[in-house]
Amino acid sequence: MEVPQSPKLLDRVRQAIRFRHLSRKTEKSYLYYIQDFILFHQKRHPREMGVTEVRVYSVALANCSSRSC
Repeated sequence: MEVPQSPKLLDRVRQAIRFRHLSRKTEKSYLYYIQDFILFHQKRHPREMGVTEVRVYSVALANCSSRSC
């Protein structure tokens, strides 16, 4: 008998957003930035990261927007 897998991170985020009745545009934006954060840190799972990685990503976003990356 197969053990059912728990939902993946993005599926859980999507469920939480829909439970809160947020707009589809908000859902799309949240999912985009979560994926971007993961890719920025070489596909590490967010569970493995902390405040330092969030700060590094935030600074990179701020620098990118000020230079129109």
